[in-house]
Amino acid sequence: MLRLAGARLLDDRDYPAVRAALAADPVGSCMVSARVETAGLDPWRLGGELWAADSRPVRAGRLQGLCFSGPNLIPLRGNASALRSFADRALRRQRSCSSLVGPAEQVLGLWDELEPEWGPAREVRHDQPLMALDGIPSVASDPLVRAVRPEELDKYLPSAIAMFIEEVGVDPRHGDGGAGYRARVAELIAAGRAFARFEDGEVVFKAEIGAMSSTVGQIQGVWVHPERRGAGLGTAGTASVVTRLVRGMNRTASLYVNAYNSPALAAYRRIGFQQVGQYATVLF
Repeated sequence: MLRLAGARLLDDRDYPAVRAALAADPVGSCMVSARVETAGLDPWRLGGELWAADSRPVRAGRLQGLCFSGPNLIPLRGNASALRSFADRALRRQRSCSSLVGPAEQVLGLWDELEPEWGPAREVRHDQPLMALDGIPSVASDPLVRAVRPEELDKYLPSAIAMFIEEVGVDPRHGDGGAGYRARVAELIAAGRAFARFEDGEVVFKAEIGAMSSTVGQIQGVWVHPERRGAGLGTAGTASVVTRLVRGMNRTASLYVNAYNSPALAAYRRIGFQQVGQYATVLF
């Protein structure tokens, strides 16, 4: 198969075009926008690289392809030719990302290029509705859901670990005994972006605002204690986090969910979320 020279590493000269590309899909690009708005395009500050399929800096107009390469590989736009160029660049080094995630068309197209060398994947989630809500929830919020306080980290952490194992299928404590995951959870708590309902000192509902750009906040890690499921805690608790985002932070609330998770999809729709796109995830 004919291969291209590879994708181009973006730099500050490309910033206007990158911002325009991200602004064209603020919900779909939230994970990358949150980084770019804070760190610019310098790889060291960004915690990864931004690639384009264009051969030279684009001072005006539309980037033909855009991909973030960091802890996750996130292709945001690009046709088949662009995806081949991203694959070529990714295959020049040993894989370090834990997943491939983003708009389904780009993710699955890029995975077709990478799978012969990076496969098999641990799991491919082909259909993950990307949902958004920029108004007040249609259901009542849970008044007992609140921001987690820093001194509550040890009470909150077991629920975060349980959620991660359920959702991702691996234990986040593997490798370093959990130090890295504990630090990430602590950062979310310190930033006021971890929320929970406590009963008798135990978490019965939790959720976090992960990536947050200037216009969108992405809800993640929604979890209800197994003994309390089916009682509406997840719906009312998520509505509380949405209200914090929309009213308190002036952001659109977003999330993505596996299409096969019918109870969660139904709950999000009751809250008022509408599907605005489709994600896919490849887990390594």
